[in-house]
Amino acid sequence: MPQFLDVGTGPEARRIAVRVRQGAGPRVVWLGGFRSDMRSTKAEALDAWAAQRGRAFLRFDYSGHGESTGKFEESTISRWLEDTLAVLDGFITEPPILVGSSMGGWLALLATRELLRRRSERAPAGMVLIAPAVDFTERLMWKEFPADVRRAIETKGVYLRPSIYSDDPYPITRDLIEDGRKHLLFGETIRTGCPVHILQGMQDPDVPWRHAMELVEHLPGDNVSLTLVKDGDHRLSRPEDLDRLIAAVEGVVPEKEQERQPKLL
Repeated sequence: MPQFLDVGTGPEARRIAVRVRQGAGPRVVWLGGFRSDMRSTKAEALDAWAAQRGRAFLRFDYSGHGESTGKFEESTISRWLEDTLAVLDGFITEPPILVGSSMGGWLALLATRELLRRRSERAPAGMVLIAPAVDFTERLMWKEFPADVRRAIETKGVYLRPSIYSDDPYPITRDLIEDGRKHLLFGETIRTGCPVHILQGMQDPDVPWRHAMELVEHLPGDNVSLTLVKDGDHRLSRPEDLDRLIAAVEGVVPEKEQERQPKLL
């Protein structure tokens, strides 16, 4: 059963569902994608790996997702970042390994920037990003939308975007787009202070592989690895993709480095 963390006050109050697996550290933390949840294929595969290897693992649902409260259409990048930082503050006492999928990759980088500013001792020990959708509200949505869709968002406040992953369209709100502009990372150096491994499918219709290449260019000086999967899609959830993911998590912080860090029990 999940634990629940209260975040926000008044009309912003919501309960964030968190599942914690005890084990050795550094704790692996799953950050899911846009409209995804912590019971996704990749999150479940990492949980099974953690159980088998005795590793500490944590996953949670952003507000408006999965088992957490809140309305998706009222959420923004700021709110989801607040959820992420609240979970890290509430459950993490040592540098974790952040694993961010799609939007979760953007949130992982934003959360890392904030941790480096105010709690550098808890900044990530390593990071694995799967099709990281950095700045997606601006770069992969707004700039790609035709004029009539932009007009609908500006005048009606929302556009119901069809999805290949669900029968229900996704509400793309004006608040989501405008708030996303407060958190754009491209255009400046992105500091992480830790090894980063990016996994990217070259057949991804949502996050083009060149977007991942651009992210690599924004990570100078860091230990960055990029794995391009020639026939890989956006989800990268096939058995061979899950094997790559687990290998990336195991390799981003080698065991000899883990032994130097305190273990979470």
